Amino acid sequence: MEILTLPALLYRNAEKYGDTRVAIREKEFGIWQPVTWRGYYENVRDFALGLHLLGFREENKLAYAGDNRPEGLYSELAVQSLGGAIVGIYPDSHLDQVEYIINHSDSIFVVAGDQEQADKVLEIKKKCPLVQRLIVDDPKGMRRYDDPMLLYFRDVQREGRKLHERAPRLFEEMWRRVTPDHVGMINYTSGTTGLPKGSMITHKNMYSVARAQDSVDPAEHSFEYLSFLPFPWIGEQEFGVYWSLYKAFTVNFPEKVETVQENIREIGPHIMLAPPRIWERMCSDIQVKIQDAAWIKRFFYDLFLPVGYRMADFNLRKKRPSLGWRILNGLAHIFIFRALKNYLGLARLRHVYTGGAPLGPEIFNMFQALGVNIKQAYGMTEQTAASIVHRTDDIRLDTVGKPLPGIEVKISDSGELLSRGDTIFKGYYKDPEATTEALRDGWFHSGDAALIDDDGHVIIIDRMSDVMKLIDGSKFSPQLIENKLRFSPFILDAVVMGQDRPFITAMIAIDMPNVGKWAENNQIPYTTFTDISQKEETYDLIAGEIAKANESLPKVARIRRFILLYKELDADDDELTRTRKVRRKFVAERYKDLIQALYGEEEELQVEADIRYQDGKGFRMKTTVRIWEVEAV
Repeated sequence: MEILTLPALLYRNAEKYGDTRVAIREKEFGIWQPVTWRGYYENVRDFALGLHLLGFREENKLAYAGDNRPEGLYSELAVQSLGGAIVGIYPDSHLDQVEYIINHSDSIFVVAGDQEQADKVLEIKKKCPLVQRLIVDDPKGMRRYDDPMLLYFRDVQREGRKLHERAPRLFEEMWRRVTPDHVGMINYTSGTTGLPKGSMITHKNMYSVARAQDSVDPAEHSFEYLSFLPFPWIGEQEFGVYWSLYKAFTVNFPEKVETVQENIREIGPHIMLAPPRIWERMCSDIQVKIQDAAWIKRFFYDLFLPVGYRMADFNLRKKRPSLGWRILNGLAHIFIFRALKNYLGLARLRHVYTGGAPLGPEIFNMFQALGVNIKQAYGMTEQTAASIVHRTDDIRLDTVGKPLPGIEVKISDSGELLSRGDTIFKGYYKDPEATTEALRDGWFHSGDAALIDDDGHVIIIDRMSDVMKLIDGSKFSPQLIENKLRFSPFILDAVVMGQDRPFITAMIAIDMPNVGKWAENNQIPYTTFTDISQKEETYDLIAGEIAKANESLPKVARIRRFILLYKELDADDDELTRTRKVRRKFVAERYKDLIQALYGEEEELQVEADIRYQDGKGFRMKTTVRIWEVEAV
């Protein structure tokens, strides 16, 4: 009999592997702490029974706000074992976002990872009348808290353990009543065009996407995976929860956000999923490290990188390289590529993906040249993460691959990508109108403009609402141009404009660490982000980077003018979603004066800049923003 729910998968793994295999590993105080499959099951059981004692029942909701830790998995599986649904909240969400998700999802309990997350909930508790209990995982700093709604994770588990001793079959009886059609998660969309919508994900959806993914890229129970992307992101759910339970491989949790790269090097994962932002950052790190390296390392890098690009080209075109090229590539691996992959922690990778947004071809080629076989995984929350994936031996930079087994796709008359299959969500929570709009005639309407070529590969053009048209009718994809710009180590973010305009312009946010290092190397003094971003030398630097990107773009899609933003785009300012997608309409409204100036006669514009520090405090200041022309290619 096929197992179709997550609690049943967990039980199977606990019975099969017991204490002989590690299911979870977390780094605490510099030491990796292992949890076996039996320990995983018992932790889930104890927390579930503790929740049951507190009054949690079938179809209830529990919100989890915290960093990636084993307790996040225990919370999720415990809730699902009781027939309820987990609701993820990004740990960097601000108060109004936390309040909205808790209230909209009707969550009656909240699990907070630490004091910071608990403080958020306590501050808004009067606005969240349904919340009965706030359960805190890490109580550090909370000794003097005495709010009656507060409980601690270990205390809930202790009471659950006592209940198990009195009724040893109760937990198993409860999770066995859970069916594949039970909603196990309400996962909120990124909200690029408005308020986030709660996607209802069933156990059938979760199981089906794991089975489909594994049929394309089989995993082994000896594989290691590092879970560092936020739990509320559906991509992390697929890899760190569903797939890991399906194939019983080990999920590792980093010590803290700042040590992720170091922990990747320590673990040497076999499976890795990262959004473009991570790969772009790694690419920038490589370029900066090489610039600062000894001359001999720079020599070998410059000598062998073209060899890597040539070998990548052979692989992508499915052609066998000659013996000479294979020997050169072997030397490249020995002298430079092996060291780079070890430095990044990518040496043991078997299955490696990018998802969440398209990865620029320059970044893609760079890693292919190093021997890191990145595959694009396309999917949406409503599709329970991946629905279309490159095959290992069939990677093309202009596509996102082919549908996973069991998923059908087609293109509508308007050019929209439609899909159907067992991974498609049940609907939007408390939003029947949006559900009806998204699910029509059995097909999910993605909102993405796409093409399907003769080989069955899917080509994603852009969001249908984001494809732009110049005043002369020429169409262009801003996302394509932005991806090319972000290949530069000096550009962190880019927002391209041009709808109903005579030409294309861009607003650029510089990559402060890399631009700062460049300024120091060139003896250019600066004080703040705002200061360095508006220097003439910085504008000249970025103009050169844009000119490079323009070379590979059709004439109609080339950038003519740009400005450098006086601050980074920030999710806390609602300019980005929590998955770092640009909220175009909001950004266009916030920076409308700058955009107007880009199409005017001014050479500079004085603006009131809101500068905010990491602790949320800030100030307002006046600054002058330059309007810069890009030399024609």
